[in-house]
Amino acid sequence: MVSVYDIHPQEAINKAAEQLKKDIKMPDWATFVKTSSGKERPPEDPEWYYKRAASILRKVYRFGPIGTNKLRMKYGTKKNRGHAKEQFRKGSGKIIRSILQQLEKTGYIKHEKKGAHMGRIITPKGKSFMDKVVKKNESRKSGRAEATPQAN
Repeated sequence: MVSVYDIHPQEAINKAAEQLKKDIKMPDWATFVKTSSGKERPPEDPEWYYKRAASILRKVYRFGPIGTNKLRMKYGTKKNRGHAKEQFRKGSGKIIRSILQQLEKTGYIKHEKKGAHMGRIITPKGKSFMDKVVKKNESRKSGRAEATPQAN
């Protein structure tokens, strides 16, 4: 069985983003907003919202239960302050919350307390979604003819 752990993260995120376009909707404000207070400009990629959603879904899959504040730390960046020393800035909480809410509506994640930790965890529906995305990508790779090294 192929899982999220068996494939390169960027490939999994890009494939999941393509599938998430059908399930979630990019808000109108997302074309104008910066992803962190440490950034100077909004993202140049017009599909950045879906890639962020796929990345968040993958992080919930791997590290759940995980909350908004921990995700803000993971998506933070260093702010360029000219001659002054750089400082870390957290990522935008509004973006993360809106993505988490949309993923909850689709049924891919849910809010739960697990021991001392509280946050979002992946549901069986979300787990099967990510595994299907990875499996589709893996089956395409295995269909290619790969060059085998020849022994001398």
